Amino acid sequence: MRENLSTWNDTIVALATAPGLGAIAVIRLSGDKAIEITASVFSKKSILTQPSHTVHFGKLLNGVDVIDEVVVSIYRAPKSYTGEEVVEISCHGAPIIQDAILQLMVYAGARMAKPGEFTQRAFLNGKLDLTQAEAVADLIASNTEAARKTALHNLKGGFSADLQLMREKLIKFSALIELELDFSQEDVAFANKKELEILVQQLQLKSQSLLDSFKLGNVIKNGVQVAIVGKPNAGKSTLLNALLNENRALVSEIAGTTRDTVEEYLNIQGVLFKLIDTAGIRSATKDSIEQMGIDKSKEKILDADIVIALFDVNDQGLEQAATWQSEVSADKLILAGNKKDLLKDKSILGDPSLSDVVFISAKEKENINALENLLFQKAVGEGINKEGTIVTNARHVTSLKKLVLALNDIETGLQQNITGDLLALDIRQALHYLGTITGQITNEDQLDFIFSKFCIGK
Repeated sequence: MRENLSTWNDTIVALATAPGLGAIAVIRLSGDKAIEITASVFSKKSILTQPSHTVHFGKLLNGVDVIDEVVVSIYRAPKSYTGEEVVEISCHGAPIIQDAILQLMVYAGARMAKPGEFTQRAFLNGKLDLTQAEAVADLIASNTEAARKTALHNLKGGFSADLQLMREKLIKFSALIELELDFSQEDVAFANKKELEILVQQLQLKSQSLLDSFKLGNVIKNGVQVAIVGKPNAGKSTLLNALLNENRALVSEIAGTTRDTVEEYLNIQGVLFKLIDTAGIRSATKDSIEQMGIDKSKEKILDADIVIALFDVNDQGLEQAATWQSEVSADKLILAGNKKDLLKDKSILGDPSLSDVVFISAKEKENINALENLLFQKAVGEGINKEGTIVTNARHVTSLKKLVLALNDIETGLQQNITGDLLALDIRQALHYLGTITGQITNEDQLDFIFSKFCIGK
């Protein structure tokens, strides 16, 4: 349980804002002596008796030397982020001032916080469950609107609420089955096995739905790798520049200009796409450096989430499209026919065998928006706008997979009419995996690993 894991009785301090030069910096203390330590170096007035959620202006003193004029905010337990006594000091943002205040607080009795220790204490003190705590880190790291919304949903307890409802229903049946075991000599039944079977089926569907959402969640959190591939002079670098709306890649009429991959990021409707401009692929070249680029291009095709296969519509367009369709799986292939502006035979645009092709002119930036829409649809479809929880954490996926297996065991046990003691074991196993997600069942090593990935000060 959480309370058994917390052995801290000291006060921690850290810079809560980003390190470096700024107008204002915030230094946070948390622990039983946070207010006492701050009061010992605060000149204006005694803050020991001040109520929670109050703000006080004064000077921080190192002996008789003034370090800075600051604003001190007080948050008394349990009405604080960590559930402990918390002080936040807003000072001027010069790094030398930040360091001086941190050293002063350590000298006065605090210790420097470890990465994520404030949020870890919030978890151990019951202010957040583990999914919410992990959402804090995701929110800080979010670099797109979709990532922000997903992290905020989980921080508000959306994911936790889904899991808690599942847990409560399972606990109810577990208790009834345990009760039956206590009255095993009486041959009485408290639990309706048919209702339990229906519940298990509902939980299986919910768990699988959460698992399925991870594909979208991974896209939202980590972005999408997009390889732009094609023959030399198909216009790959020109397309990259058109998508970015800047001249990022070198463009030349000379075949084989791109020797190495060029990687840039593009935000489309709140999703981050990593665009990879690859070397032109052709069957043979005497240039060993170009051949290395071609080999790397083929590797990028395998690694990419989406492949934009670009071809010149004036250069055997039908044959090239068919070749890419045979070499790249349909679920990640986008066929793009380039140099539409130079096309003499317009009939190709209506060819039914090219119905999956988006025709563009990278040079003239014609139909680039249509290509962007295709990228977005291929990556997330309509899922990004759906209501409900989207799983973004690989740790949660591992536990959900084990939960599904445990629920399958319960279902099998019900169908085989196994004894109540064995059924109770299967239900406890399912409850265990639910608990590992929220942190109701965990261990200190696991917590240290999870919170070590947080930034210091959070």
